[in-house]
Amino acid sequence: MTTRRHARLLLVDDDTSLLKLLGMRLTSEGFTVTTAENGQEALRLLQRGEIDLVISDLRMDEMDGIALFRAIQQQQPGLPVIILTAHGSIPDAVSATQEGVFSFLTKPVDRDALYRAIDGALALTRPAGDERWRETIVTRSPLMLRLLEQAKMVAQSDVSILISGQSGTGKEILAKAIHAASPRANASFVAINCGALPEPLLESELFGHARGAFTGAVSQREGLFQTADGGTLFLDEIGDMPLSLQVKLLRVLQERKVRPLGSDRDRAIDVRILSATHRDLPKAMAAGEFREDLYYRLNVVSLKLPALHERAEDIPLLAAHLLRLAAQRHKPFVRSFSADAMKRLVAAGWPGNVRQLVNVIEQCVALTSTPVIGDALVAQALADDTTVMPTFAEARHQFELRYLRKLLQITRGNVTQAARMAGRNRTEFYKLLSRHTLDPNDFKH
Repeated sequence: MTTRRHARLLLVDDDTSLLKLLGMRLTSEGFTVTTAENGQEALRLLQRGEIDLVISDLRMDEMDGIALFRAIQQQQPGLPVIILTAHGSIPDAVSATQEGVFSFLTKPVDRDALYRAIDGALALTRPAGDERWRETIVTRSPLMLRLLEQAKMVAQSDVSILISGQSGTGKEILAKAIHAASPRANASFVAINCGALPEPLLESELFGHARGAFTGAVSQREGLFQTADGGTLFLDEIGDMPLSLQVKLLRVLQERKVRPLGSDRDRAIDVRILSATHRDLPKAMAAGEFREDLYYRLNVVSLKLPALHERAEDIPLLAAHLLRLAAQRHKPFVRSFSADAMKRLVAAGWPGNVRQLVNVIEQCVALTSTPVIGDALVAQALADDTTVMPTFAEARHQFELRYLRKLLQITRGNVTQAARMAGRNRTEFYKLLSRHTLDPNDFKH
């Protein structure tokens, strides 16, 4: 794989024979391998040269794998770590992954499982040449990775894409990534929030205006369709666009021509349309608030971004990444979160999704006076963050999802038993699972 080319691995194990064997195997796969026989030696090697990934044994004298991971996060936050153990301890695995360990594999290590884990970890820190389009999206969530595969595939064509998802999930970031993966990548990416402007101003911004088209129009002005010509136009919160403008937008999309306000001639445009909404557009159509013909024109391909609580495995990774960015801007001495602080971040509900996580981390960095951010500061930032409040529908959706997940975990994917516990018949229960894209087979173990 392209991610393996020149990748630098640090192997840590106090069993020298196993260390040598694994090192030889990985070297033969094209990796540059450095080895250490204990945690302290590993930390010294990390200070000396660049390493892309650490693979460490769990059980070692003096400093075990988890202690080494914590020290690495203070020294190089976000550096991925894979831990190997001969003791397949579930509590250790849960604790490790909650703190941000990339993967936890049991010895004897299955070769394919190890290579999959290595490739997944390297994809986070060393995007392959053909993966740079999504380098601003930090994830290891299978849910997000599947979505990104779909996004990359549809980016190659010129079809319109509708991105849905709760507020704060990163719809514009995904739109920019799609643009970067498309044949239009070298042209403009232009974004506008359709719910942020009053109707007359939104119309002028989109389509432009001729001189004298309205009071204050002292000169001709190009609209965003013309600015984005040859590139991509991202229409954020398209569900908030007034009906009268929806008609004009539909005409532009059908004819590939735009007529500025006050002008008597059309201008040809070549623009790829990406749009996004947090609203339920089928419900808006049923209520007469959104045009059905425009919906199908925009929704040739639909991509749904998961809420942050649906990709909880990304929280330690995102937190470390955002902390590094905030520290670079404000306080370079800040290095990491304490173990308890990270557990609190992972356990939080995040109704405001990634945007809320950004706010909390910015506040923690602003208020900390120590290199390691403690649990009390995270708790305070979470309590103070009143900027985000989910809608009733979003709160109910989050509750239902957590409730259904818990039922399936308790019953180990037995739908009959889970439906009985929920007081629903099997048909109704299957509909609930389908609505939340839950597969009972994922919970059978």
